[in-house]
Amino acid sequence: MISASASTRTRCCIAGGGPAGMVLGYLLARAGVPVVVLEKHADFLRDFRGDTVHPSTLEIMHELGLLDAFLMRPHQKIQELNAVIGGKEIAVADFSHLPLHCKFIALMPQWDFLNFIAEQAKQFPHFALCMETRAVELVEKDGKVTGLRAESNDGPQEISANLVVAADGRHSDLRRAAGLEVIDRGAPIDVLWMRLPRHPDDPEATGGRFATGHILVMINRGDYWQCAFVVPKNGYEAIRSAGLDAFRREILSLAPFAADRIAELNDWDKIKLLTVTVNRLKQWSKPGFLCIGDAAHAMSPVGGVGINLAIQDAVAAANLLAQPLRGGAPSPDALASVQRRREWPTKMTQSLQIFIQNNILAHALSDASPKNEVPFALKAVQRLPFLRRIPARVFGMGFRPEHAAPFLRKS
Repeated sequence: MISASASTRTRCCIAGGGPAGMVLGYLLARAGVPVVVLEKHADFLRDFRGDTVHPSTLEIMHELGLLDAFLMRPHQKIQELNAVIGGKEIAVADFSHLPLHCKFIALMPQWDFLNFIAEQAKQFPHFALCMETRAVELVEKDGKVTGLRAESNDGPQEISANLVVAADGRHSDLRRAAGLEVIDRGAPIDVLWMRLPRHPDDPEATGGRFATGHILVMINRGDYWQCAFVVPKNGYEAIRSAGLDAFRREILSLAPFAADRIAELNDWDKIKLLTVTVNRLKQWSKPGFLCIGDAAHAMSPVGGVGINLAIQDAVAAANLLAQPLRGGAPSPDALASVQRRREWPTKMTQSLQIFIQNNILAHALSDASPKNEVPFALKAVQRLPFLRRIPARVFGMGFRPEHAAPFLRKS
């Protein structure tokens, strides 16, 4: 890892070492653009981050010549998503028909994904990754962002750049500093994340388990289940007040096979709250400054698309901005072109997520919902298997899948 000096000059400075920031940094360095990526933590090792690498992202890996090396990292493959309603298993999405090289979702811990991208990026002399360095303030001159100030273990840093990119998450400090307007779409749910050991005789399928007033998503991670317990918005305190015994009983009502290990959830510290937010910026950029990924649009966990939308943003930004950056500073219109390219798929994905949240998840959490009722759409998918290709295509490929530009495919 490379540390920035107290005063650094680069073409592009990216705040945030998540999927959007790391992939954009890698692509720009690959295109010959000097780039510095700032990550506020000492490593990428944090639990319950997006681990679903969709076929669209795997296709980009193929285009960049990285796929074989990437798939050598430990991962699990999901070729089909299922739902269990009233004890009955229903196939929901079938990825085996996608017109891509990888017809599956790869489940890989996000820290492994980010470490892989960092290792690839370090091969390029134009790439610098500064760990334990947090961007805190934009530097502006004559109405244009010209760099940022950061805090690190080595003291304050100032980095001058032709372009500053905020990829620092849904609570972006730089987005706030830029004064960009956020449009909140609302979310009626929150999610509690946890792990449970997985035994060899457990069910194989990844999917959601539904019963009146309860939803549990269980993701097969090989030797453990990554579990998402869906609760009404701001419902966590009521669940916590009821106590761990009551919470464990709710889990077992949906996954009775876990009775022999449910006692491992013996502390609330093992259960992490994700406050679900769905929003997006009205304007993603200003002169010298651009937001991508969660900094531009916070996604619901529905469909596990967040990491993949962030990577799609990074690919689009690299396609559109690498060549202008090689020549100097991208124009305001060049920066706005990233939003023009990515806003429509963002809106479409959020609209679909909101529909599912409001009409399926919130309904299932309601005590008024008919007990163990199978929604009409799932009945249709059960009777007509070819319909399972539709959700697979929507979530596996997205509404506007990006592809690496030809100049990026030449390593």
